[in-house]
Parts: sequence; C-alpha cells; structure tokens
Amino acid sequence: MHASEALRRTPLHDRHLAAGARMVPFAGWEMPVQYEGVIPEHRAVREHAGIFDVSHMGQLEVRGPAALEFLQTMLSNDLSRIDMGQAQYTLLLDERGCPIDDLIAYRLDHDHLLLVVNAARVDDDRDWLVGRARDGAVLDDRSADMAMLALQGPAALDLVELPPLAPFEFTRAEVCGVLGIVARTGYTGEPGVEIMVAPDKAGALWDKLVAAGATPAGLGARDTLRLEVCYPLYGNDLSQSRTALESGLGWVCALDRKEFVGAPALRAQREQGGYDRLVAFRMSGRGIPRQGMAIRPAGEVTSGTMSPTLEVGIGMGYVPADLAAEGAEIEIDVRGRPVAARVAAKPLYVKEKVT
Repeated sequence: MHASEALRRTPLHDRHLAAGARMVPFAGWEMPVQYEGVIPEHRAVREHAGIFDVSHMGQLEVRGPAALEFLQTMLSNDLSRIDMGQAQYTLLLDERGCPIDDLIAYRLDHDHLLLVVNAARVDDDRDWLVGRARDGAVLDDRSADMAMLALQGPAALDLVELPPLAPFEFTRAEVCGVLGIVARTGYTGEPGVEIMVAPDKAGALWDKLVAAGATPAGLGARDTLRLEVCYPLYGNDLSQSRTALESGLGWVCALDRKEFVGAPALRAQREQGGYDRLVAFRMSGRGIPRQGMAIRPAGEVTSGTMSPTLEVGIGMGYVPADLAAEGAEIEIDVRGRPVAARVAAKPLYVKEKVT
C-alpha cells in the first residue's frame, strides 16, 4: 500500500478535486493546500470571504453529571465562566504544564460539552482523557459523525443568513437549509463562523456558500492568515516540549482560580521566572523565515512565511527571556545567511477599524 492510499478523505474531497485543488498529506488526511493560489485565497479572506474545509478536526463529546467537574480538572481555562451556548479556547496539559493540545470547548448543556481538537491530536487527547475518566463522565469520539466548514472574512457574516451570534457563541441552526452547530469562532483573525454538520450534508452546504461568493481556501492560506494574527499552530508553536507559559498562553490558564493537571508546574515556573518566550518577529532584511531556522544569538523559529498582507517576512519562535522584549534585535539564519529581524508585538497584523 502506498502512503497516499492510507490517507483519510473528508466528505468534500470530490469538491476539492473538481475545483483544481492541489492535495497534500496533513495529519493523516489528504487535504487541499491551495486552489487558485495561497496569495489570492489569503486576500479573499482578508478582503471578502473564504471557505475552508476543516472536517479533519476532531470532535470529542463529554457528557454526564460529572462532565463539567471532570473537564475542569483536565482543561486549563475556567469552564464555569461560560454558559450554555458559549465556547472557550483552552489547553489540555500534561503534568509538566506542556500542551497535549489546544482546543475549543463548547458548552452544549450543563452536563454536556463538545471539544473540537486538532486533527493530529485526536487519538492522544482521547486516550489521555479516557485514562483519567471518572464515574459520571462519559467520553465519545464523534469525529467521524461531523464535517466542519469555516466561513471567514469581513463579508462572511452577511454572505448568507446566519443566526446572530457574538464571538465565541454558538447555536444549532439551519444555514442554507442545512442543520448544524454554528459557532462564531475561527482561525484567521477575521469575523466568521465555523459550522459542524452531518458528513452527508457538507457538500450541499459547501456548494451554496461558494455560490454565495465565498472563495475556496486551502491549508496554505489558513497558515499565512493565522500567522499574521499570531495564532499558534500545534506541532509548530505548541508542543509537549514547551509549557503554556513559555507559549504565551498563560492567559488561558486559570492558575489562581482552580486546580487542574499541570497547574502546580506552571505556578512554580511563574514564580521562578526567566523562562523562554514565544515571540513574534518581522524581518528587517530580505529573507523568508521557516520552521527550524536558528534565531541568533539564541532561539529557534517555529513558524515563518512571507506575509501576503504586510509584504514582509514574519514568524514566531522561542527566544530566551532577555530577547523577548518588543523591538529586540535578532537575526534569522536563512540557509546559512544571517538576516536581521526585530521582535514585534502580537498580533503582527491588526485590521484597520472603519470609522
């Protein structure tokens, strides 16, 4: 069997091929990396609306009288701060305070939650949670039962009729005649929704959103969009070799409000200080940073690209604490050539407010 034969396909695979997508392996799936091209797809999302197939993402359902209490001990953020119909960005940590995954928790009911997790981490997340499960909390892997589309961009919310939602709210509703879970979440820095539907309904919804004016966009544009707004990517910027504090995600760790796996290690690290930081940077000289390139005098690039919006090389990487201040001068080793760069504030791209 060839490696490609073992790759899973989303319910929209035929649509991607018909649209001329270039398909690549990603987290065990055959996924579209681009259609027309990364730059036009990126610009479509920044300027109008794009549609992404994110059906490779995983969905883990936790229900039962102890579901909330169980997840409060497993996840870093404080679920008691969200009501039914609200979602929350959070981390699943190991005992050292390092992310096993970053995810979004959806509170469907007082004893019923849905976790949307990264495609490459579904098995690890599920096994970690099942191995620590308690009476009154049952976990079901619903990943195969759900397809997921992301409609993103400044025109996204007006393209078709959508339920009125504030950021990180969700509801069950029909979109273009297809019933699903509609959430005001996304990974681009633009307004938009993510829609979870039955796999056999995904094609019809995709067709209607494209017909309404959404541009199909692939993993390439997804990566450049998220990097401009400094959203971390698991496997690049987040891993089990760096803690949540080093990753700059202390803000989703309720260290002073509750106990959870990894909290004691993070409190100790916070007290000790001096730990490495995940910083954003812009290139001052000509060159495109890439994952794995060395940062001089110390550090390593975790994500890098040429920004289609800013038209300059940008990236994120880990550096010692004394290099982490905004404006710090660094160099990126671009294939043996040192190129000047400067640590910058996050996000790198800030949308201009229309007055």
